[in-house]
This record gives sequence, C-alpha cells and structure tokens, in this order.
Amino acid sequence: MLQEKREALNKILREMERVVVAFSGGVDSTFLLKAAMDELGPEHVLAVTADSETYPSEELREAIRLAELIGSPHQVIETSELSIPGYSENTSNRCYFCKQSLFEHLIPIMNEKGYKNVVYGLIADDMNEHRPGMQAAKEMGVRGPLAEAGLTKEEIRTLSRKLELPTWDKPSFACLSSRIAYGEIITQAKLTKIDKSEAFIKSLGVRQVRVRTHGEMARIEVVPEQMQLILDNYGKIGEALQSYGYKYVTLDLLGYRSGSMNRLLTAEA
Repeated sequence: MLQEKREALNKILREMERVVVAFSGGVDSTFLLKAAMDELGPEHVLAVTADSETYPSEELREAIRLAELIGSPHQVIETSELSIPGYSENTSNRCYFCKQSLFEHLIPIMNEKGYKNVVYGLIADDMNEHRPGMQAAKEMGVRGPLAEAGLTKEEIRTLSRKLELPTWDKPSFACLSSRIAYGEIITQAKLTKIDKSEAFIKSLGVRQVRVRTHGEMARIEVVPEQMQLILDNYGKIGEALQSYGYKYVTLDLLGYRSGSMNRLLTAEA
C-alpha cells in the first residue's frame, strides 16, 4: 500500500513537470521537496521559503540547510503576515489569509521562471482538520501532491527515514501565530516573546514545545515524557519567560496537542 502511494506521488509530480515547492523545512515539505527532486531533477524544481514575523528564526536556518542537503535550488523571500488585512485580528480563518498571501508571492515566481505548478505540504491527515489555508490553495490552483497521493504523516515519516532525511523524526511545528488564542490581536511583540520562550525551553533539551499565549499567561505544552525536565528547570523557565514579558507561566498537564487552540473553536460551536 505504501509503495503504491509513493508511485502515485511520483506520477503526480511527473505530470506537473516543473514545480515551485512552498518549503518550510518541516517533515512534509522536506519529503515533498526530496520526492520532487528525485523525480524531476534540479532543473525542474525550485524550493521557496517565506521568511516572516511568524516563522520561527531557527526554522529559517534549518530550511536553508535542508535545501542545500537535498541539492535543490532555493530562494528565500521576505513576507509579512502582519501587513495582511484581517490577519492580525486573529479570527478562526486566520490561516486563509496567510496561505493566500504566500501563494500570491509564489505564483508570480512560478510564472516568471517558467514553472508550471506551485505545490505545498498538505497531507491526508489535514483533510479532516481545521485548515482554512486549503480553501486559499483551492481558489488559487495550488496543489498538495502528498494529500492527493493519500500519504499520512506516519507514512511520510517512514518514507523519509528510508531516504535518510534528517526530518524523519522532526517534531511538528506551525507558525508562531498558532500559539495565540483566537480573538487576541497578533503583534510583533507577542510573536517575538513566543519565539524567544520556545527557543529557551528547547535549549534545555526539550524537543517539542508550544508556548500557548492567553493574554499575559504562558501555557507551556510539552509531551508527557518531558514534563519532568520542565519541572526540574521551573525556576529558570519562569524567570526567562517573565523577562520576555509574561506575568504568569504555567505547565499544561494534558501535554502537547497539535492544534490545541482549535479546541476553543469546537467548544464555541
């Protein structure tokens, strides 16, 4: 079954001929870039990474390194989600505005350089989640080959490991805005505070962390196995996060959950 899905992905990419890959350096976009490079070759693939206020600073460095490792042509562009009308208001369809802006930057690059498609790391798991960005992709003709081939996150990790991609066990990440409770205005100061806080906690040996922001309170999410590490360093963490601007620092005993802020939407519904 997995081999069939991989063959389906290769067929989809061959039919696309020349692609611009929206490349974040995460598990999915890295595998997609590698698959496109293997199937189409460097003369038919361009990875583009958007550097913005909402993109964790360490991820940009990682994306540059990964593109070089894969051997793909790579372009970094400057974008600004905070300048997008409607984005900073942080409504439930915030991701629609983000993806719409990203694709508005990528499509002219595709046209100018003679590529035929823009693709991004949508996967089969995303189809049943709150993903407003999918609507923007559909409206603008941007495709998700991994989802079209039916590939799940677990399967992508398995294939990435076979290809010896260093991202095969990389923790999932999302834009920094996803840490801010819906309805709370997104500002540069809040994004910087989150970025610094997560970087500090990771420096202690924590691999997967989210610093969810509710006003002046930081709600730290880590996997249960790493909660003890947080508790062992509670003094240092509390002092650091308060120095970044939080007044209250908490540990979420339910642990890390992807998209946990979306549960607020479910509750309201």
